[in-house]
Amino acid sequence: MTHSNNRSNNKRVAILIENGVEDAEFQVPYKGLQMAGTDVVVLGSRMNEKYTGKQGKVSIQPDGTTTEAMASEFDAVVIPGGMAPDRMRINPNTVRFVQEAMEQGKLVAAVCHGPQVLIEGDLLKGKQATGFIAIRKDMLNAGANYIDEPLVIDGNLLTSRLPGDLAIFTTAILSRLGYGGKEAALPNETDTSAEWWKLADAWGGSTKGEIVKGLNTALAGERYSQEAFEQYAEKTSDAELRALLQEMIANKQHHIQKLETRLNMLGEKPSLAANVADKYAKVKTSLQGSDEIDLLRRALGDVQTGVVDIYNLYVQFTDPVATALFREIEKDLSVYERHLAHLYRTRVGAEAKPAKPTTGAATA
Repeated sequence: MTHSNNRSNNKRVAILIENGVEDAEFQVPYKGLQMAGTDVVVLGSRMNEKYTGKQGKVSIQPDGTTTEAMASEFDAVVIPGGMAPDRMRINPNTVRFVQEAMEQGKLVAAVCHGPQVLIEGDLLKGKQATGFIAIRKDMLNAGANYIDEPLVIDGNLLTSRLPGDLAIFTTAILSRLGYGGKEAALPNETDTSAEWWKLADAWGGSTKGEIVKGLNTALAGERYSQEAFEQYAEKTSDAELRALLQEMIANKQHHIQKLETRLNMLGEKPSLAANVADKYAKVKTSLQGSDEIDLLRRALGDVQTGVVDIYNLYVQFTDPVATALFREIEKDLSVYERHLAHLYRTRVGAEAKPAKPTTGAATA
């Protein structure tokens, strides 16, 4: 999926930059817009500085700064995420520039933490918008109607959540600048069957190899967990814990099937590491004791490790299908973490509770 480099209807777009920008969230719209023949202008806080991305993949010197830039000279403003928006929002020149763009009806597109700049400029009140889940409460407090969708459009404001949304986000920007449709060989932004990862790859996002590696990492984690929970369920004499573990095992089987299906759709098979993960878990758990509290803590520790590992995958790739799978796993793990933590606190509390003195017992 590529589109023609047509300059007959040229547009001018500002993309904001600061150190710590999420690399893909800068790179994908930047390259996508450039490939469409758009005049892309990178604006930072200072001219004589090379800005680097959070992952070290982006290193770029700006074309200008928001201090002297005038919103009237641009058709759109793009605000990528990462740690950069936290720096952008403390620069009054950047905030003013974005405010003027909104007021003048220019397209303003923000992804991930990008809406932090909109919050600072008091631009979200009464607006439908989205952003990274970590700033959902901040957006709500700023008066936005937060919607957990890959793309939310309200007038001239366009927002998305994370790298997995980038191909859709960039396509929506291009469409509103006059570069959408079949002539540009771009899918409709609402097409859930489109191979968005290919488009993101063409624009500098995750490669197929990177996505497959991520899927196999998740698959290995799910297979390890399934086997570990089966071992814990066999060892425990706690009926409530066993029932919870059995529910978690079924949940893991569901995830494994979905991950394998996605790999198959990409023409790939599970890696060696994913195939032996359950065997490793079986050996490891067989060497551990069966003390009830210790077993419960190990199960909780496995889930907590899984939450961290899958979160790191969830925020990493520009494939919306893989991203949705990782997020589903992360949500389920978070629920089970709370259940296991509640069980653990209950069991430990019962053990620590002092015995009541016998009524009428003799005293010294």
